[in-house]
Amino acid sequence: MSRFPAVARPCRPGLSIRAVAVTAMLLAPLAGCSSKPRPPADGRSADAIRGAVAGMRGQGAAASAPSAPWVDLLADSTLSGWHNYSTQGAPVVGWTLSNGELVRSGRGGDLTTNRTYTNFELELEWQVGPGGNSGVIYRIDHSGERSYITGPEMQILDDAVHADGKNPLTSAGANYALHAAPRGVVKPAGQWNSARLLVRGNHVEHWLNGVKVVEYELGSADWEERRRNSKFANAAQYGRASSGHIALQDHGDRVLFRNVRIRELP
Repeated sequence: MSRFPAVARPCRPGLSIRAVAVTAMLLAPLAGCSSKPRPPADGRSADAIRGAVAGMRGQGAAASAPSAPWVDLLADSTLSGWHNYSTQGAPVVGWTLSNGELVRSGRGGDLTTNRTYTNFELELEWQVGPGGNSGVIYRIDHSGERSYITGPEMQILDDAVHADGKNPLTSAGANYALHAAPRGVVKPAGQWNSARLLVRGNHVEHWLNGVKVVEYELGSADWEERRRNSKFANAAQYGRASSGHIALQDHGDRVLFRNVRIRELP
């Protein structure tokens, strides 16, 4: 309590009695408010809201976390980090690595990473011979007889000669049979093409020669409709895995790869 008696102060000159009255009416409800906090309008407890906020902060921290360093997938000339799809644990056959170039040199099956990957960015260069066909297949779970039964594929193709090149859904750069690639991006047989595959959660991007040719969301309504209308309609596990192996497809044709590197994303 103040030691000095309250002294009534005159209103400021120019302030009308009506303005003072209106101000008093507006402040009156605040004076009678309890200091007890009101519950949230949506009925959640304060603890629940604090937990939700903490969760959002955690997601933000994960999204801003730095990516892992790039890893050269062809650093070992013996291809010890790979296996043929149908023969896990056995030495690689049908693929030869020399002077930094990986060549499909004979029958052996899809060259598949020993490691599995969830979120990642894969970069490589590829070259096919006339009429050549191959692909990069990802999130393979090894439950299918073939790698493409479970893993979506970024198509590798000589569009000018191979029959699949007549259909944008199966042309170079396409998400094979589901998402078409634009024309005029791929280089002809005998020339090197640069490819980039970005996979983060359900979001996927295909880049070819510096151009984003395909973008899609795994499991989305659009993706499901496209799958049902494709050759994968009866493949129950196709595109379902959240993590899996990556394969370079052996389609029986001559194909070369170089500068194959990957970095894992948060």
